[in-house]
Amino acid sequence: MRIIPTAVLALSVASTISSCVAFNAITFQSKTKMSALNMANPEKSVFLDPASAKACIELAGSPVYAYSLQKLEESANACLAFPNEYGLTVRYAMKASPNSSILKYFNSKGIHIDASSGYECRRAMSAGIPAENISLSTQELPEDFAELVKMGVKVNACSVSQLERFGKAFEGTGQKVGIRVNPGVGSGGFSASTTAFSKTNVGGPSSSFGIWHELVSDGTVPDIVEKYGLTVERIHTHIGSGSDPGIWQQVAVKSLSFCKIWPTVEACNLGGGYKVGRNAGEPTTDLQEIGKPVKEAFKKFAEDTGRKLKMEIEPGTYLVAMAGALVSTVQDKVVTTGESGHTFLKLDAGMTDVLRPSLYGAIHPLTVLPGSGLAADVGSETEDVVVVGHCCESGDLMTPKPGEPEDLAERTLRKAEIGDIVVMDGSGAYCSGMSTKNYNSFPEAPEVLVDKEGKPHLVRKRQLLEQIYQNEIDISGVF
Repeated sequence: MRIIPTAVLALSVASTISSCVAFNAITFQSKTKMSALNMANPEKSVFLDPASAKACIELAGSPVYAYSLQKLEESANACLAFPNEYGLTVRYAMKASPNSSILKYFNSKGIHIDASSGYECRRAMSAGIPAENISLSTQELPEDFAELVKMGVKVNACSVSQLERFGKAFEGTGQKVGIRVNPGVGSGGFSASTTAFSKTNVGGPSSSFGIWHELVSDGTVPDIVEKYGLTVERIHTHIGSGSDPGIWQQVAVKSLSFCKIWPTVEACNLGGGYKVGRNAGEPTTDLQEIGKPVKEAFKKFAEDTGRKLKMEIEPGTYLVAMAGALVSTVQDKVVTTGESGHTFLKLDAGMTDVLRPSLYGAIHPLTVLPGSGLAADVGSETEDVVVVGHCCESGDLMTPKPGEPEDLAERTLRKAEIGDIVVMDGSGAYCSGMSTKNYNSFPEAPEVLVDKEGKPHLVRKRQLLEQIYQNEIDISGVF
């Protein structure tokens, strides 16, 4: 087994750190206490006012996911402007929200696709995305991966066994492959630790994502590549969703050190996971700020090696989180008394549509709008409420304590009546695509795209009840 010299892995970090000092000095934490639990009394949400929210419901029914074309354009432009020196490929992490209209829009902007399964590859291609614009990084290498590669899909080997399977399928052909490396640290929005387990960390010793970095540096991975005659064209790292900007930047520099191992590497993929402030006082990653030191690191790499690497990034949340909202209706209101009593707003939506609060203790902005759809009916009276979903499940909670899905918290919202509209902003990412749809046999909610004039367009119909159980088979006579 070959040992890769430490000097090869070192990226002249000392020279790079100086360019990062200004970056690391930036304060990304909010200077004010999070105000999400004591919301103001807005007359509109991020992109919906009473009339447009009502229009979404009239078109598709309630609940309904709404996406803003204007917001999608703004986030796409921001990502496409990410600082780079030798070329940039932006890949949309389609698992965040895989509706074909969103995929097609980003494709029209020149944004490529990051797929997390063979099924996502097929889904993207059915939406018209060219196979060569799709990169696959997956926990489960599909049985048909060789066919996908021959179609043009780029595969990143995410484990030693995946690399072995890939090598056996393309032995002696010089087939290009990417290597996803677990850099030894992770960072996610719901954990401060870089090494402990977290539902949003995908790096470090407590994560199964990627090939452990020591297997790259000790020669294990290079030996497999050499054995099968593969060509490593890309190094890929990803540390988590909502990652700390400082840690992300440090890992970006470390990722370049792995690119030195193979002179055939043409691109360094730095993953995504940029923080998005959904609520007042929460920070949103400044892409220009975090990108500048990384751009300088790419330049330094070129000076040291003579190789000009292309940069790849894979935003999901950043592209769609604040471009989407769940529009729902208050279908009941319940009051309990005593020291632990609350006023509960029951929505016609819940964990079947937005799982993040129940899963992570995530906080989403909530805006109560009049059911009439008239701005004149927006009242000024507020009340403290707990907002819950429609499932027969105590964990179907829309207002948990921050980061504590097992505990509820009250929000100060405009006083609502049955029939009023509740808009949950920040629901564009990991909501429609990561729901517990069909629990309690609730159909999958429809989706609409709101154009720049504020008009909603149906981009997915509501699922029919019969579609939920259409694949079931009657075995009458067995019992």
